[in-house]
Amino acid sequence: MMPEPAAAQDKRVAIEARGIVKQFGEGAGALRALDDVSVAIRENEFFTLLGPSGCGKTTLLRMIAGFEFPTEGAILLYGEDIAGLPPFKRPINTVFQSYALFPHLTVWENVAFGLEMLGRPRAEIAARVAEMLKLVRLEELARRRTDQISGGQAQRVALARALAPAPKVLLLDEPLSALDYKLRKEMQIELKRMQSETGITFVFVTHDQEEALTMSDRIAVMSKGRVLQIGTPWDIYDKPADRFVADFIGETNFITASVLGIEQGVATVRLSSGAEIPATIAEGLVPKSEATIVVRPEHARAVPAGGQLTGIVENVVYFGTDTHIHIKLAGGELFMVRQQNSRTQSCGFEVGDRAGIEIAPDAAQVLRD
Repeated sequence: MMPEPAAAQDKRVAIEARGIVKQFGEGAGALRALDDVSVAIRENEFFTLLGPSGCGKTTLLRMIAGFEFPTEGAILLYGEDIAGLPPFKRPINTVFQSYALFPHLTVWENVAFGLEMLGRPRAEIAARVAEMLKLVRLEELARRRTDQISGGQAQRVALARALAPAPKVLLLDEPLSALDYKLRKEMQIELKRMQSETGITFVFVTHDQEEALTMSDRIAVMSKGRVLQIGTPWDIYDKPADRFVADFIGETNFITASVLGIEQGVATVRLSSGAEIPATIAEGLVPKSEATIVVRPEHARAVPAGGQLTGIVENVVYFGTDTHIHIKLAGGELFMVRQQNSRTQSCGFEVGDRAGIEIAPDAAQVLRD
């Protein structure tokens, strides 16, 4: 796994998973859902577990919640091992994908429910529920039953109920997946606002890369039960640790190139066209003579002539804010360029046109195998 930047060590750790292994079943049919996973989640941060279905992210979340127990390793809350504690003894709450609200109760009663189970005084419950409904902006719906509100409103009620007891950690298991696109975008901003205002550590699970980049302070990218990289959204997007991370996060181009030399963390590489460009190298990586180079589509420009690569325009796709130009290179590879649209003119290319590709000076990176 690619190491985190040194700044990651600055804050107090709220949740730590140390060497977690989770195996389901025995013998030849056993499934290793988590394979030596170690993650340190800092206090008051929005931390996201990101990866495809079946990568182990929900299993790790359930282990933090206490719904699953590790086969090996330890789960620590502020330095104390909680791996053996049942869920109700952990100062941790969970918001599930289904929300799990009580449809026969009002919004107010749903938010108050957990506080009542904890035996809090009536006056304290009333004040806390009012505070939470203000936080999620649902004061006007307090007396409405939860089977009479929208999906987005139900999601806010679930958040308010989970936040009401002031847990040290809030776990969120893909809570936005049932919402339509526009509402999801709105709730991404709202979730980040709530986390910032409450100061509670949020641990969020999603397979949606854009969602993770939008909300997170840091992201752990997972695949096949392992953590491949932990870092800020910028780290994950612009400095991917390997091909899986680069391919999973956003759109990108992969190019095979020859490594000519390395100096101060930057390689000089020769592309198939013969052009030579600089490419950054991750710390500790010693590339072979032939390496895979990654270039994001927005870090290249299509030009009528010249550029480090040339090819034939195979497709032009208009997206409103930008246009994607797919260019087939001489070797048969497809290279995509993303160009910002102008109100006064088109992108300037049509299918069948010859185009050059100019790659920004700091855009290329050598990937791990």
